[in-house]
Amino acid sequence: MPDVIAERGPIAFQGRPGAYSDLACRTAFPEVATLPCDTFEAAIEAVRAGTAEAAMLPCENSLAGRVPDIHHLLPDSQLFIVGEHFQRVEHCLLAPHGATLRGLKRVHSHAVALGQVRQLLREAGLRAVVEADTAGSAQLVAEWNNPEDAAIASALAADIYGLAILRHNVEDAAHNTTRFYITARTPHTPPPDAADVMTTFVFRVRNVPAALYKVLGGFATNGVNITKLESYMLGGEFTATQFLCDVEGHPEQPALARALEEMAFFSRESRILGVYRAANFRRR
Repeated sequence: MPDVIAERGPIAFQGRPGAYSDLACRTAFPEVATLPCDTFEAAIEAVRAGTAEAAMLPCENSLAGRVPDIHHLLPDSQLFIVGEHFQRVEHCLLAPHGATLRGLKRVHSHAVALGQVRQLLREAGLRAVVEADTAGSAQLVAEWNNPEDAAIASALAADIYGLAILRHNVEDAAHNTTRFYITARTPHTPPPDAADVMTTFVFRVRNVPAALYKVLGGFATNGVNITKLESYMLGGEFTATQFLCDVEGHPEQPALARALEEMAFFSRESRILGVYRAANFRRR
């Protein structure tokens, strides 16, 4: 992880204390203070304004897929991707102290989290109640202090809001993992000869047949591995498609340099958002 972040801090995230983004910050930077923000925009602005040194922004989840807001916000954020972090999502069933699983009637959490614990809901006969976020649900359950209400949230949320963990790891899929971009005001680019480097960039293609095929062909012929390619519309125009791409390699390494050069012939408005070290998670 970039040393400058570990030295200064804090690191901003979207959500309330105890959110999984908060947990990701604390896991990646154990010695750094975290700064909760109401929205992704607020987290980005905190970094731009210097209130935070970096922001931990979720970009995709192994079950729920991409986080659309980040794709739209990051290219125009004036921030750079300086690292990545993979956070295992371990849902816990939280309730007031003294509550029992048999006495529960309702479980509160974010809609996505509730969709990831269907087996628990079915087996225990619990009614799912959608709330704004996981950590906020834990806060509500703590305030109500009703033994019939529980929350699906992190173990960190249990510690923060003083709740008991009735069950650990209640998620249906053991591989539930969220990937985060770590962003900062200035780039922290590894040297060109560094190993295990990722490059993230955005580009648009001309609205002509086979334009995307020609753009991607340069990466194939130069042996560059594309690990992520997402498309989304700009400005409400169905013909104005932008792509966000993660590839393995450094832009100054010969293979990726040639691929990017070939891409320039068939694309427009291409821009690198960050060059950074790959997370150790990728080598598992």
